[in-house]
Amino acid sequence: MRLIPHPVLANYYVTYRCNAKCSFCDIWEKPSPYIELEDVRQNLSDLRKLGVNVVDFTGGEPLLHRQIDQFLALAHSFGFITTLTTNGMLYPKWAERLKGKVDMLHFSLDSADKDEHDAGRGVACFDFVLESINVAKSLGERPDILFTVFKHNLHQIERVYHEICVPNKLMLLLNPAFEYNQVETGDQLSEEELDYLVKFSKQKWVYLNEAFIQLRKDGGNHIDKPVCKAASSTLVISPENELVLPCYHLGAQKFPIEGNLYELYKSKEVKQLIALEGRLPACEGCTINCYMQPSFAVEMSRYWWKALPSTLKYNLHKGTWKRMLS
Repeated sequence: MRLIPHPVLANYYVTYRCNAKCSFCDIWEKPSPYIELEDVRQNLSDLRKLGVNVVDFTGGEPLLHRQIDQFLALAHSFGFITTLTTNGMLYPKWAERLKGKVDMLHFSLDSADKDEHDAGRGVACFDFVLESINVAKSLGERPDILFTVFKHNLHQIERVYHEICVPNKLMLLLNPAFEYNQVETGDQLSEEELDYLVKFSKQKWVYLNEAFIQLRKDGGNHIDKPVCKAASSTLVISPENELVLPCYHLGAQKFPIEGNLYELYKSKEVKQLIALEGRLPACEGCTINCYMQPSFAVEMSRYWWKALPSTLKYNLHKGTWKRMLS
């Protein structure tokens, strides 16, 4: 049963460029422009009319864009909840200008061991994350630590939690790695390892969407009975100012927005693609977290119930629950 008939999230790619070279991501390999302020202004207006209430300014590395603070301020002026994830390398430089503009600020950190983290990210950024935590706290910000979980770093979760998150009162977000296109993450987590994540997530300051775990145990999305609602729950906007459908990672088609995002999203061509969400051949077995999270939120199912406790836990911690409902 559909609970929310309109899209709730916009993944707004400010650029595909990145100052890291993560082994589990291919976005940084793409040539890319940077989004423009006037396009952002018009698109945010249309996103509001479409019912979206969360805008994730993403990349690439979003802090590479010299107007990122203006985008975030503009999004707040429209009443959006804002999110931003960074590798931390540029955050100390931006911190003062970002203060109060990011509701959900995530610092990526996949190990408490400097060499291990930096090897996975392809660049020395561990020390920048630690510096970013201190800078953010000094400004009264409440960042989260986003930990992308693989088999090889599973043993690091407890160290990151006890050595970094608990002393700084930061939420640890456990993000099970997923594969897409030609990007492989190595051996998938076993059922025993997935159960370990669930057990660990019961602690204070830890977030894990248990529906992610259930979906993996179920073999991912199945095209004959799709769970994924990527295109109807989420709008993806590219740095070229295009609407990407059905999602970024499996994007089959791109539509130039040309100042008419609202009309474009309501068009016959887009509606036809939305009708295929979760049903394309490439959708079989998909477990891409960033599209499953909103998918679980808009439709009543056992995944909705699985996701509910962690969703409540996180939003109560961040103080965004009332705004999520508005």
